[in-house]
Amino acid sequence: MGSGTLKVCKNFELLMTLKVPDPILEHMNSQNDSLIGYHRTEYAKAGTRYSGSVTMSKDAPKLSGIYRMKPAISRRKFALNSLCATIPAAMPALPATASADQDERILIVVGPSKHPPGTHEVAATGRLLQHCIQQLRLPGLIADLVFSWPDDGKQLAQTSSVVFVGDMFPPVRMENSAKILTELSSMMKRGCGMVCIHYATGLSAQDVPDDGQHPLLQWIGGYFATKCKHHQSIARVFDEAKITPSSIDHDVLRGWRSFTVHDEPYINNYFGPSGPAPGVVSLATSELPPENPRPETVAWAIERPDSGRGVGIVMPHFYRNWRQDDLRKLIMNSIVWSAKREVPEHGVDVALNDLAQFQPDSIDPIAKKK
Repeated sequence: MGSGTLKVCKNFELLMTLKVPDPILEHMNSQNDSLIGYHRTEYAKAGTRYSGSVTMSKDAPKLSGIYRMKPAISRRKFALNSLCATIPAAMPALPATASADQDERILIVVGPSKHPPGTHEVAATGRLLQHCIQQLRLPGLIADLVFSWPDDGKQLAQTSSVVFVGDMFPPVRMENSAKILTELSSMMKRGCGMVCIHYATGLSAQDVPDDGQHPLLQWIGGYFATKCKHHQSIARVFDEAKITPSSIDHDVLRGWRSFTVHDEPYINNYFGPSGPAPGVVSLATSELPPENPRPETVAWAIERPDSGRGVGIVMPHFYRNWRQDDLRKLIMNSIVWSAKREVPEHGVDVALNDLAQFQPDSIDPIAKKK
């Protein structure tokens, strides 16, 4: 079977070129009369089928299906300024030249948790993060959600960043901890990213020697040290914690502003015996505790010598705080940056209309019975 060229564009920029079977090209040719110049496109990838939606002029309808462009269209000089009308959903999937083997993956790892409903909600948080990443429609990027460490070496080899949620740093609480840490070490050495959210930044005395050394310190630049001999971080719920972005120029800081949240941002976090190592920067601070305020780093990042990127963010404790747009943008910016993707100028915008869709035990914390 013969094939032609399909070009996938975003904002008139060529993203990739695919091979398209002749039957689909023939269908495209039959639709040439309906060619329209689009001023904006969005792109999503699912398996080997390239799909999404096209936004045209303000008075035009929204179409969905597969983006494509026939060589003949390119000869008409529509190449980067227009896309042809969509192929009906019933058409066969496209055999992309960029195969699934070449995809990059963000691995969302949900660890154990015993926190009460409305707090942590690690399973719901994992589903929420997967949803948010999928909504970004980044070319060639897939979000995998797992509740145990994967056995698939190929999946790990394709992972560009690992996102952890759970009570404590999940690898130290999951089965086969030593094996997981060894595989993580190999991933980090090749430049894989890592993001730890809230309690997933945590290590306790049973996890670290007396001097506090642990690979997590190198991988994300710091950690929440609880009940440790070398250092004691503080976990406390604050009625009003104002979170302020740092004044540095950093991609993770794009598009979000100071916000106030009722939450449990950990303070006095551990960054090493002599303070933050080279490459570690503070992304956000909060003046805490209120009775003796000082700037406490509540989000930080590192660019490691191995070229990998790590981020620690010590919020949110309450599941309902995922509604907070600026907090959510801070976290999503961090994930995109850790995967070495470009963070948009105005940050990563992902709307969440209903937190219940991710099946938490409770959106709001349930008061303890007296």
